Amino acid sequence: MVARTPLNNQIRASKVRLIDETGKQVGVVTLQEALVMAQQKGCDLIQVTEKVDPPVCRLGDYGKYLYQQDKKDKAIKKPTGGGLKEIRLTFNISDHDLETRVKQAEKFLSRGDRVRIALPLRGRQKALRDHAKEKIEKFLSILNARVPAKAEKPIQQEPRGLSMIIGKQ
Repeated sequence: MVARTPLNNQIRASKVRLIDETGKQVGVVTLQEALVMAQQKGCDLIQVTEKVDPPVCRLGDYGKYLYQQDKKDKAIKKPTGGGLKEIRLTFNISDHDLETRVKQAEKFLSRGDRVRIALPLRGRQKALRDHAKEKIEKFLSILNARVPAKAEKPIQQEPRGLSMIIGKQ
C-alpha cells in the first residue's frame, strides 16, 4: 500500500518551505499562512517531501499531483529494451518467410532488445547442420543489409539444433 501524501490540515509541521502553483519558491512560512494562501487561491497545500527541515509544500490541485506521481512511477517501472526476444527459423524456410523474420528482428533490434535466432533440427536434418548454418548466415546477411547487427554469441550447436544471439551495433 502506498503512503498517502499529507495535504492541507494533515500536515504536522509548524513551518513549511512553500512553492506556489507556478513552481516559484515563496520561501519559509508558517503552516497557517500557507493554508490561508492555498484557500485564497482555491488550491490544496500538498506536502511534497518531509525529509528536509522545514518540509517542502506546494500549492496545487491534489488530483493533478497524484496523476503526475502515477505517471512518474509508471515511467520508472516500465522496462526500456534490453530484453531477449526469440525468432525461430525452420530448416526448409522459404525466402519470403525469411524476409518476414528479418522484419521482426529489425523491429526488436530497433527497440533495443537482443534477438536469439533458433533453428531446431529434427531427425535427418541433424546430419545436415551445414545447410542449417547457411540458413542462419543468409538471415544475418539480409538483416545486416537493413540494420547493423553484431553477433553477441556465435552460432552454437545445441542438442536440438542451432542458435545464436545478436544485438544492435
